[in-house]
Amino acid sequence: MPALRWIRRNMIVIAGLLTLAYMIVPNIVVMVFSFNKPNGRFNYAWQRFSLDAWKDPCGVADLCGSLSLSFRIAIWATIGATVLGTMIAFALVRYRFRARGAINSLIFLPMAMPEVVMAASLLTLFLNMGAELGYWTVLIAHIMFCLSFVVTAVKARVMSMDPRLEEAARDLYAGPVQTFVRVTLPIAAPGIAAGALLAFALSFDDFIITNFNAGSTVTFPMFVWGSAQRGTPVQINVIGTAMFIIAVTVVLVGQLVANRRKNNAQP
Repeated sequence: MPALRWIRRNMIVIAGLLTLAYMIVPNIVVMVFSFNKPNGRFNYAWQRFSLDAWKDPCGVADLCGSLSLSFRIAIWATIGATVLGTMIAFALVRYRFRARGAINSLIFLPMAMPEVVMAASLLTLFLNMGAELGYWTVLIAHIMFCLSFVVTAVKARVMSMDPRLEEAARDLYAGPVQTFVRVTLPIAAPGIAAGALLAFALSFDDFIITNFNAGSTVTFPMFVWGSAQRGTPVQINVIGTAMFIIAVTVVLVGQLVANRRKNNAQP
């Protein structure tokens, strides 16, 4: 049958479109309900169109405060994990030392381990150390959690680097620092940037590890979870929609810039 043959020829495209729709539909629902004006506390049923929530996204107490806190934690966790992860990745690729293989294996444990196990382990560590749960324990936990992802991203980039480029820089009398800044770092920059973006997304979105180690600190995911028990305000959908639009815009702009550079590089 012609229809069956067409489906077979386009099976990969169809599967890709269905997967994309499965991922985007929840975001579309969030967008639609950001314009809703519910009659009660729960924003689960469409009532009528309204722009009230968009006009006052911080109209719910502590919402923007928790959002700001999540941004601060994510930024500092990204910086810490990126710096440490980049140094670890270079050390694992460029140097030979004892326990190198064991460290390579241990790097993957936080990614393979269930998040709730890591959260409980970190909580036990902080309690045994006598640390007060709060902002700093959350920040340390996020750095430790994101570190493995940064190491993996940067390590893959460093392993693919051509060592002859650094050798050429040294042949041209460039010192170690100059070679690293002008040759090594620009080549490794895409991997570092990928690791940093991944760390930021993981830190900002994390709930389980934060919930175990936050104490009285309330981040944005914890605020959303707490609000769901009492009634989800429309402003949460507004913030989610804005974040989704910003993320998509950044990706599209990055893709356009990359395509333009590629076209300009072609003769």
